[in-house]
Amino acid sequence: MASIVLKRTNQKMPVVGFGLWKVTKSTCADTVYAAIKSGYRLFDGAGDYGNEKEAGEGVRRALSEGIVKREELFITSKLWNTFHAKEHVNKIAKKQLDLWGIDQFDLFLIHFPIALQYVDPSHRYPPEWWGDDGKTVTLANVSMQETWTCMEELVDQGVAKNIGISNCSGSIICDIFRYARIEPQVLQVEIHPYLTQEPLLKFAKTLGIAVTAYSSFGPQSYLELGMDKGVTALFEHDAITSAASKVGKTTAQVLLRWAIQRGMAVIPKSNSPDRLVQNLQSEDFELSEDDMKAISALNINLRLNDPAEIDPRMAIFA
Repeated sequence: MASIVLKRTNQKMPVVGFGLWKVTKSTCADTVYAAIKSGYRLFDGAGDYGNEKEAGEGVRRALSEGIVKREELFITSKLWNTFHAKEHVNKIAKKQLDLWGIDQFDLFLIHFPIALQYVDPSHRYPPEWWGDDGKTVTLANVSMQETWTCMEELVDQGVAKNIGISNCSGSIICDIFRYARIEPQVLQVEIHPYLTQEPLLKFAKTLGIAVTAYSSFGPQSYLELGMDKGVTALFEHDAITSAASKVGKTTAQVLLRWAIQRGMAVIPKSNSPDRLVQNLQSEDFELSEDDMKAISALNINLRLNDPAEIDPRMAIFA
């Protein structure tokens, strides 16, 4: 399996992983187990997804049956916004490890560069964006420097092998690099043909940060949430279907290959056993330069995951 070598640790991060966002608790253990049997080695989770315990059960089943060894897996999780303060980072990271049933995360990311008021996990977990009323967003006065320093301590303590950031733009990344003792090794951001983010990609490459693209299928991931913004599905777009017919691949494989060919890792999710395998098979072909350009030309700077739509004070992409 193709991989990206992370700086500092030289650990290999698989180019195609399995994303756990929106995987329901009731199916998560079976889904993770099936994905491992299909050949997946990277699992991208988060405290906010609410399924880490179940994902861990799927991992443990595969380990106990000898299908895979722990060192062959790359498990990612993320720090939620309500746990950014120095007194909370370590405790919640260890709680998340316990939920997974593992000793160390291969990668631990700051989910958003947004600090929210602390919610005790015994009161509500995952806490999501809002207070108990399900409406009010309460920001917290915690700097990114405070949080990043705590992330570095997770490495010192062996809680996480690699650390990184998600949903961060260039100015935040510049800020982190001014004080980081351990630089971010991975940046995970929304990237698809409707949001190509070339300047951010170039910047990350300049700094030696590996990039993982999420929402590779664009609006498809947001249909069930009513957040697709009414644009044409990428699976149906002429530039995608044309490229797929030329290489004899599915439109999903073409979308993943477009990202991989630009030097990124991808984390698609599928509930279909056939598509699980197909998504893994996005490394064994190449798109022509013309098709790459035609797909990139679909960019309309359409951001589907924007916290400003929850509360305008969280306009981190403004």
